[in-house]
Amino acid sequence: MEVYADQVVVTGAHGRLLEPTSLRVRPGEVAVVAGEPNAGHTAFGLALTGRITPSGGSVTPSADELRAHAVLVDAPEVTAPEPNLRVADVIAEELALAGARSGRSTVAELLTEHGLEAGTRFEDVPGGARVALLTELAARRPGAELLVLDTPDRHSSNPADWLPTAMAQARDGRAVVVLCGTSTALRLPVTPARLGESDQPAPLEPTL
Repeated sequence: MEVYADQVVVTGAHGRLLEPTSLRVRPGEVAVVAGEPNAGHTAFGLALTGRITPSGGSVTPSADELRAHAVLVDAPEVTAPEPNLRVADVIAEELALAGARSGRSTVAELLTEHGLEAGTRFEDVPGGARVALLTELAARRPGAELLVLDTPDRHSSNPADWLPTAMAQARDGRAVVVLCGTSTALRLPVTPARLGESDQPAPLEPTL
């Protein structure tokens, strides 16, 4: 699914949450979008996934199609798991949202795959493992064609802990958007897109 945000603005009760931002991302691409704190990372993610209607500008395809095929991953205070939950419980809940089997064997397989213990509090999961796990679970949702990773750098400022995960999902044919901080973007091998801008660089190819 190709997604195009054209001059998207999001306004909250106390003013603008997101300045006009444009972005295009296609299947098999990763768009990294950087911004300063309070620049509207989550607001843009909500608009890209059809969860809110922009105050200005537009997002295509329609909000209905976006809600059916786009997943906002680990957004603070929106889709991020409660920090005090056990990892096993988070996995079971996410599998249920995906309509997948959430039995003990499936949960155990995922715990082993990601090197995690069932009883670990989710807030204690290392940043790279957290991003990999939640992204994989999001990709299991029926029809998931766009994944928007909300500020994975709040768990690890090292792009090596989350960029390979995004690239792997793009290689599987999904469109991927990663929202991150400006300081983190300085550590990327390419120039990122920017919140509050319209003239954006091309997304990353998953072969990088």
